Amino acid sequence: MPTASSPSAVVTRFAPSPTGYLHIGGARTALFNYLFAKRHGGRFLIRVEDTDRERSTEAAVEAIFEGLNWLELFADEEPVFQFARADRHREAVDQLLESGHAYRDYTSAEETNALRDTAKAEGRPFVSPWRDRTPTVDDLALPHTVRFRRPDDGQVVVDDAVQGRVSWDVSALDDLVLLRSDGAPTYNLAVVVDDHDMGVTHVIRGDDHLNNAARQSLIYDALGWPRPTFAHIPLIHGPDGAKLSKRHGAQAVHEYAEMGYLPEAMRNYL
Repeated sequence: MPTASSPSAVVTRFAPSPTGYLHIGGARTALFNYLFAKRHGGRFLIRVEDTDRERSTEAAVEAIFEGLNWLELFADEEPVFQFARADRHREAVDQLLESGHAYRDYTSAEETNALRDTAKAEGRPFVSPWRDRTPTVDDLALPHTVRFRRPDDGQVVVDDAVQGRVSWDVSALDDLVLLRSDGAPTYNLAVVVDDHDMGVTHVIRGDDHLNNAARQSLIYDALGWPRPTFAHIPLIHGPDGAKLSKRHGAQAVHEYAEMGYLPEAMRNYL
């Protein structure tokens, strides 16, 4: 895995999910990461977040790279594919289990849904009954998920480079799932492990991920890893103020290329 050449080296990444074409919102995020890295003499990396095996396609991977190549946003190293790193993600979960920052949850999906509905009706976050329960030898053979054990109280604070200081009461957060019952790692876990291993110093992404920064910061702290600098940028919105969608017109990068736009013009526009 690539790592930063020195503690002060700036490393950014663009991490698309290959479930469709490269839209201009994603292109803008990639551009900001690219420009920030180049401005500071750092490296720009690409990670394909292909853990959703049902929706991820090779055609989408090709479309994303075609769009990035057309925009002339070239990575400084070979791309990383997240799905191929599942064993590494599970290693991190083992570390969290050993340190007591995670626990196995043997609650069935049906039981979890019922408990979650009850918690919602009572205005409190869902808490698994297995949070403070020790499994028996027989339990260990049963299907289970692995959950992160959030702190009991206090706040998680993120000094965001764009949003400023943002804080969350940890008691309002649930114990997020780290490993699904089939052993597949979840998004928030995989992102933390991959960003750490890739030496990413600055996470620049849409502000729809701001709440994920709270959860991911707790995982960084539990693993004893330094947090990256977070920078959550505003999303692109249409004239009606809504999040950009197909009803606002051309959305995919390839559509602009087919209409004859130059990549330089698109970069300046974004």
